[in-house]
Amino acid sequence: MPIYEYEVDDGDCNLCGGCFELRRPIDRPELTDCPVCRRPVHKVISRTNTPKVAKSLSISDAKQAGFTVLERRGKGEYEKK
Repeated sequence: MPIYEYEVDDGDCNLCGGCFELRRPIDRPELTDCPVCRRPVHKVISRTNTPKVAKSLSISDAKQAGFTVLERRGKGEYEKK
């Protein structure tokens, strides 16, 4: 589930602090009111978390992660490596 950030429209709040994060399913509509103080809120666009270096996965890395590595021997035929 993605994490959404919201801010109170009219300044700070002593109850919620003026901003909060929620984990919500994508198919749910966006919030219009704070669940704590019931004041109107708007969604804030936040940064995404991406890996700095993307390295390719080697066979030994896959085996260490618990994956079964298969090698193709023919059309539709695979053998455990």
